Amino acid sequence: MSRFDDFASQELGATVLRVALGAVFLAHAGAKAFIFTFAGTEQFFEAHGFPGWTAWPVFLAELLGGLALVAGFRTRLVALGLVPVMLGALKPHLANGWMFTNAGGGWEYVAFLILALVTQALIGGGAYALGRSPAGVRPVRR
Repeated sequence: MSRFDDFASQELGATVLRVALGAVFLAHAGAKAFIFTFAGTEQFFEAHGFPGWTAWPVFLAELLGGLALVAGFRTRLVALGLVPVMLGALKPHLANGWMFTNAGGGWEYVAFLILALVTQALIGGGAYALGRSPAGVRPVRR
């Protein structure tokens, strides 16, 4: 495999995952603020056994975590930091079965996001992440 293939498959793949995860978390933060409203989000949390005030730290984690992932800032740490948020998100979905298309949403999507975050933490931020060299390239380890 040529050096370009190594770069494309490893670094750019990590970048695509990082930006996609960041976009998902930004969308969820935005939904809490603009669609469900904070009052509605607090009610949802309370209905599922969480204190209503925990909607705020979850919102901040999703907003700041999403921004950090898109930018590639401390990608491994941020990805791991979002795992507990997603573990909490499992609770409302566990009783609804596997498929997210089930009534109330199953837990497949939440489980996938957890595994994607763990994968991101393992592979790092990839190319074009903050703190990388201008070219976004690091030596490929064999």
